[in-house]
Amino acid sequence: MKVLKFGGTSVGSPERMEHLVELVADDQPKIVVLSAVAGTTNQLQELADTILRQDIPGASQQLGALRLSYEKFVKELFAAHPEAKPAAKKIVQDHFHFLAQQITRPFTAAIGKSILAQGELLSTAIFALLLAQKKVPCQLIPALDFMRTDAKGEPDLDFLTAELSFLLEMNPGIPCFVTQGYICKNHEGKTDNLNRGGSDYTATLIGAAIGAEEVQIWTDIDGMRNNDPRVVADTFPIRHLSYREAAELAYFGAKILHPSCVLPAEKTQVPIRLKYTFQPKAPGTLISTASSGRTITAIAAKDGITAIQIRSGRMINAYGFLRKVFEVFEIYRTPIDMITTSEVAVSLTIDDTSQLPGILEALAPYGEITCQEKQTIVCIVGDQLDQHPGFTRQIFDALEDIPVRMVSYGGSQNNLSLLIPESAKSQALRQLNQKLFVQEMANGQG
Repeated sequence: MKVLKFGGTSVGSPERMEHLVELVADDQPKIVVLSAVAGTTNQLQELADTILRQDIPGASQQLGALRLSYEKFVKELFAAHPEAKPAAKKIVQDHFHFLAQQITRPFTAAIGKSILAQGELLSTAIFALLLAQKKVPCQLIPALDFMRTDAKGEPDLDFLTAELSFLLEMNPGIPCFVTQGYICKNHEGKTDNLNRGGSDYTATLIGAAIGAEEVQIWTDIDGMRNNDPRVVADTFPIRHLSYREAAELAYFGAKILHPSCVLPAEKTQVPIRLKYTFQPKAPGTLISTASSGRTITAIAAKDGITAIQIRSGRMINAYGFLRKVFEVFEIYRTPIDMITTSEVAVSLTIDDTSQLPGILEALAPYGEITCQEKQTIVCIVGDQLDQHPGFTRQIFDALEDIPVRMVSYGGSQNNLSLLIPESAKSQALRQLNQKLFVQEMANGQG
């Protein structure tokens, strides 16, 4: 059995949802994981924020506009299936009735999560109805029945495996199951989610639970690219990546894949294939135990980085200093991306600045604190970089006119990371692309 995940752009219009039917309408056993229709989650988040502000007229207006867009969506989608229109209208009516009820209720975090869940619940209900009209045998299985997180907020894979297996066994002979990405229940049984981009995570968790033949992530681009195509013109798809290479690229800015989703697939050795929705026969990118086989595989960049430096003479020949620094970030539940140390200073980066004032105040007793915002981490990923002497010279030759704030290498054999100003990102990516890929290919080494 395969797991096929389709993102918001893949279901972003009636035409695209119709196209999905062609991709799943065969006898091969599969579980189809859907995101919300493109833009819906953002609109639901805005609705929740408006309700939180107790702006009832504003929330009603936002909800009305969203409802009209869905009424238009199902009208166009089922234009050729008039017999299904009443059922389609009822799906929209029921979900928007639920949302309307939340506007006047006292807002809680649980209500906010329930509001966000409506996007995936809508898209899957509509798609399952469309499959039924197309005579494609399928069964809608609610993710809220089997996807659960534990008290630490981590997916409960044992529960997922048991409950999902039960649901599949209850529907023998069904080749196609449809479920929601992103949403889940927490350990208290309340509606929750796996955070933004979590539909990828849902797909690989399901793949791990059932020992899937393959998890396919269908997107609007042909596989993982060697560089950011929004910045660099002459990028190309990487056809093979190891789990480690893919995880580094996803975490440090490659938007095609959610960073968390690689781990469950790697643990269970389930391959992930990145596929292009609009060119189904394109090979895409296969992520497995096999590496790319390239010295330098790809480049990714992560914006919105803040660099913090703690400078203190007390670090010299001292022990316990770094532990105290790390404890500050643990207390404020803020992950660190990069870290470098010298005898008298430690520099590190974060991308979540929601707790920055408290962090800086807590660090102040340990030394002189400086903070730089609007930085970018450029991540150069390859296969066993430590076995390829000379690759660093190429990188720094390409960046000779770019101010480099930090360098991190050695924590992974697949990644060298550089911190540069956000304003230099585009120039850096283009120059690295020219040096590491274009010139190498011209020399017959790509």
